Amino acid sequence: MKQFLVSAALLGITGLHAVAQDATQPKVPLDGIETNWQNGNDRRDSVPFQTKYFTPILMMDLNYTHSFNSPNDNTVVGSTALARNNEVELSQLSLGGEFNYNNARAKVLLQFGTRSVVVPRNDLSPYRGQYKLADVYRYLSEAYVGYHINKWYGINIDAGLFMSYIGLNSYYQVENWEYQASYTSDNTPWFFNGVRIQIFPSKTLKIEPWIINGWQSYGKFNSMPGFGANITWNPTSNFKILTNDYYGTDAAGLPDRKRFHSDNSLMVRYYNRPKSKGISKMAFSLTGDVGFEKGGGVNGFSADSAKGPAQYFASGMIYNRIWFYKNKFAWTVGGGIMNNPGRYLVLYPTGQASPLPNPVDPTKTEGLYPFSANPGDQFKAWDCSTNLDWMPNQSLLFRIEYVHRHANVPYFAGPGGVTSPNGYTTTPLPADWRPDLVKSEDRIVLALLFRL
Repeated sequence: MKQFLVSAALLGITGLHAVAQDATQPKVPLDGIETNWQNGNDRRDSVPFQTKYFTPILMMDLNYTHSFNSPNDNTVVGSTALARNNEVELSQLSLGGEFNYNNARAKVLLQFGTRSVVVPRNDLSPYRGQYKLADVYRYLSEAYVGYHINKWYGINIDAGLFMSYIGLNSYYQVENWEYQASYTSDNTPWFFNGVRIQIFPSKTLKIEPWIINGWQSYGKFNSMPGFGANITWNPTSNFKILTNDYYGTDAAGLPDRKRFHSDNSLMVRYYNRPKSKGISKMAFSLTGDVGFEKGGGVNGFSADSAKGPAQYFASGMIYNRIWFYKNKFAWTVGGGIMNNPGRYLVLYPTGQASPLPNPVDPTKTEGLYPFSANPGDQFKAWDCSTNLDWMPNQSLLFRIEYVHRHANVPYFAGPGGVTSPNGYTTTPLPADWRPDLVKSEDRIVLALLFRL
């Protein structure tokens, strides 16, 4: 019986693959459509250990990154992919699998490494109530259970913790064209906690409603849940377009402040000669996001003397990728821009520059000199990057990447770091010490990415 590798980004579940089909379920989404070239998607064309009931998953992400700012505490600021400079870092070890039995379905994917700390720290919802949700969920990247309905090309109803794909990029670096994501991806959610329904009315179309706790939040900030949906259309092997849209209340203690966000991407493969020893494939991805918060002291896209300052998010990113020598090598170049007045989606700097609540006393900020994120505070940034990949087989990828990032305000870690004068958390802080934040950074990333 023939097996099909189904697009992870289209299904919204990284690594999900259709099991062998029988006469009672002959319809498979994306049957015959190539998706393994797409940014944010599984690049493999086969699954080595797939069985009828279980597909194991193992992914490893190791990196060594050098910042030319050389912060004394080796801390990376403003990234969910990177945590430590000038050190070999296990960013992520993902281990688990997918289960299928009589239309019942489940997925469990554990996560270990620095991302299990870096990503949960950006969610402040655990400070509402008890039980330390950030610790409870920290070592899970995906964990859900659901049921498949044999209607049209399939309907999946899932509840649990799953990936968002807002901002195009996958949470798993082995699926992305670039390592350090542009602001559009890095400042939008990597996960959702709630319920989703994946509806495939045709082979090339997915409609996916969500009822979730909130915007990358383990819990809820207020009484209203978050609502959203994804619509993806992948009509050919060379074209894909999608939109993700979200509405919720995600400001702690401010139920009148509503958030809307629209994320939109286009991917086009404009050249394909897979057997060529020269250029074998070329493609680009284009993403544009727009959103705002309104109410509770802020006023969306325009300032108002009575309603408050403007608070919105506008960003875009574009990448072009060229594959060489039968797709064994690839070169990617791209970048993006972001404008976020109010800084409500900015990744807060770490260490003494962090405005996150103190884990011992949530009424106080963790850092003594926090990065301001008040209504009206401006934040404009841009970035560019280029990398070269070597892919000796479909499970292993070696990457070297150069990244430049810039902001209109001091934001990135400078030579003095963001921890203490000598970089250690145990060092008492002199009265005249401040976090050393600068407006730009240049770095080189070396990454080893594995997937089985």
